Amino acid sequence: NVNDLDIDAANNEDELYEKIHLKTNKIKNIEKIQFGKYIIDCWYFSPYPEQYIGSTRLLYICEYCLKYMKYYNTYCNHVRHECFVRHPPGNEIYRHRGISVWELDGCVDKIYCQNLCLLAKLFFDHKTLYFDVSPFLFYVICEYDEEDERDGFHLVGYFSKEKNSPEKYNLACILTMPHKQKQGFGRFIISLSYQLSKLEDKIGSPEKPLSDLGKISYRSYWIEHILKILQNYCGEISIEQISKLTCFTQQDIVSSLKEVNMLNNYKGQYVIKYREESVRKYLAEFKKREKKRINVFCPQHLHCNTVKSKNHPWIGLSSFHQL
Repeated sequence: NVNDLDIDAANNEDELYEKIHLKTNKIKNIEKIQFGKYIIDCWYFSPYPEQYIGSTRLLYICEYCLKYMKYYNTYCNHVRHECFVRHPPGNEIYRHRGISVWELDGCVDKIYCQNLCLLAKLFFDHKTLYFDVSPFLFYVICEYDEEDERDGFHLVGYFSKEKNSPEKYNLACILTMPHKQKQGFGRFIISLSYQLSKLEDKIGSPEKPLSDLGKISYRSYWIEHILKILQNYCGEISIEQISKLTCFTQQDIVSSLKEVNMLNNYKGQYVIKYREESVRKYLAEFKKREKKRINVFCPQHLHCNTVKSKNHPWIGLSSFHQL
């Protein structure tokens, strides 16, 4: 029984993925999608218009413009003769070693962002889908062929964030497409979100609640960066100082230090308990993982002042959908 699955009992990341796949709290309305050359199993319900999903088990989605279609012939005609874009709209703000990032304003690129949310909801069970995408910025992560870019930029994931978040969230939704998971893109996105916070000189945190996998990914990221600071910092350091250096919230720092048993409470104040041997062991383990990591974010290649060309291929593009 999928409802009896204990996500917290997962022993490793692979087992966690399997449990997340099986734990479905809504009846799927779409069995599979064709996305580029991939046929992908859907995990959860997504409110695509009924006329596109009735009596069909497979929905066709253009990997470039995200237009969705019910029939294979319509999809083929669209790919061969109608869709001439080969990357997302918006501004490219990062390009390095086969990975590109595009920043989109939900107010400007409304149709694409709505379609992105519909696509993402097929793999979310805990987020509410907002058709009003105007208050959000979207950061779309793509792969491209460094030797030949004519094949275009292929979407592998994205994250969104509110333009003005009263709760100081620097990330609302995060998704790595199923066929690209366990390839480092989740950590890439987390790193990007905090680098943007640093450029904005803002403290940030992901919107809660996090998914089961999100909790694991963020906790690992926070602990690694906090322990590196503790190891390299000369003298005592406060939680507030760590927050300024990392752009992590003090709450996230406190929860992370508690996780590794390096926090004392003295007269109502948190005091960091530096345990050298434990720090060394944790960082040695992180270093082993670091050697195996691929698709690592490099902050020096992030540039946020790109201006969209007047000849941008998205300008004037029809946004209608066909069956």
